[in-house]
Amino acid sequence: MPAHPYSRDLHTVAQLRVMEGTALAALGISGHELMRRAANAALNSLRRHWPQLRQICIHCGPGNNGGDGFLLGVLAREAGLQVELVALSATAHGEAALARAAWEAGGGKVQLWDTNGVLPTAELHVDALYGIGLNRAPEPAAVRLIDLINHSGRPVLALDVPSGLNTDSGDCPGAAIRADVTVTFIAGKRGLHTGRAADQVGVLELATLGVPESVYADTSPDARLLVAEALPSRARYANKGDNGHVLVIGGEHGMAGAARLAGESALRAGAGLVSVATRAEHVFVLNAARPELMVHGVDGPQALAPLLERASVLALGPGLGQAAWGHALWLTALDANKPLVLDADGLNLLAREPRQFTAPTVLTPHPGEAARLLGVSTREIEQDRFAAVRELTRRYAAIVVLKGAGSLIADPNGRLDVCPWGNPGMASGGMGDLLTGIIAALLAQGCGVWQAACLGVGLHARAGDRAAQQGERGLLASDLLAPLHALGNGISNCERDA
Repeated sequence: MPAHPYSRDLHTVAQLRVMEGTALAALGISGHELMRRAANAALNSLRRHWPQLRQICIHCGPGNNGGDGFLLGVLAREAGLQVELVALSATAHGEAALARAAWEAGGGKVQLWDTNGVLPTAELHVDALYGIGLNRAPEPAAVRLIDLINHSGRPVLALDVPSGLNTDSGDCPGAAIRADVTVTFIAGKRGLHTGRAADQVGVLELATLGVPESVYADTSPDARLLVAEALPSRARYANKGDNGHVLVIGGEHGMAGAARLAGESALRAGAGLVSVATRAEHVFVLNAARPELMVHGVDGPQALAPLLERASVLALGPGLGQAAWGHALWLTALDANKPLVLDADGLNLLAREPRQFTAPTVLTPHPGEAARLLGVSTREIEQDRFAAVRELTRRYAAIVVLKGAGSLIADPNGRLDVCPWGNPGMASGGMGDLLTGIIAALLAQGCGVWQAACLGVGLHARAGDRAAQQGERGLLASDLLAPLHALGNGISNCERDA
């Protein structure tokens, strides 16, 4: 499907309701007609993805999402498909009641769902149980139906959102549909792109239903999807001094690998010079493994001071530890007040000793680290990742990358971008160290702090997708270094980069 001009824009449920009302007024149509357009878009999606099937079962709730399902049943039957229709309730509300009446007027029968029942025979199940307004766990009767659909062995098409997925947050407070394809209507929904949505949405399509562009132009999105980018070509007369000097600070006893990964990714992302301040015992092995790194053994703040003076950007935290050595280096580095990327134990120390930042700073917590920074549980972070990342930016006065499926990047002014790339293979040790080095390298090359965070997250995730083309399981952080080098120079042959 061609990209819509506003397909990067992501909205909240409250915004979507306003947009729908504005669209109805602008188009001069009824809600029933808009529902019919949604049903037609769903039928088109069904035919594109499963052109050979002849028998479908549509599962309808009592609200407007169910109304979309009833009208899909009408259109599918007219198109020659055999349609079974299961309803959660004996009644429907508002426009959905008209849609149900249209289905029944054409001779369509409705099977009322019985928790002791079984699914009708079908080649495809269509989820039209709950729409964008659901912000709680589904009711017990629906839970049984959702479970049977998920375990039916048949493909699933979800209308607007997979039922049970919170449209605003991407969380699932209870049972939720696992869709193979989700066709979402009018505009992008932010909760379809982060958190649990990664396992529920499947292939995501946007059907705008003919809504005028003025409706989108008049609504500022709550968040936006990242686009694939690379740095511009370098001037022919460039020298290493033009591309900045990153200082990686970390590598407590037994954790040299974290410092090496951060340093090497900074090199592959284009930093002119990369130094590493680490335990003296690691100097030989790091120099031998990657001679381009300038590795220094430091035993405390006094030895770190001259390295800080020469550096233009600090990457603080990979393998740092939280003992006396790491804590002393952490304090000294923060007091230097230089552009900074803070990760891993650098964040854990920050949770113990909070401060706000005045120099350009990027924090890169995973959900557990974010929970410690906010003094809440990891589950609370995942219940609303958008609220969590915005609170982190406010509390620490920094750009924050909340890592995970659908990583979020936010600034203290409310701007928020969502990363659409990445894969489960990246849930392994060392991946965060790479991201720290990449963002630090981009800052060193002159990117603004927001650009460095967004571009760094995008390059990291896209490199992960390219590296995973041979399989996600067993993916190593170091596997990303070669594709990172290519992608940073605008060389891309990965289908998911688009």
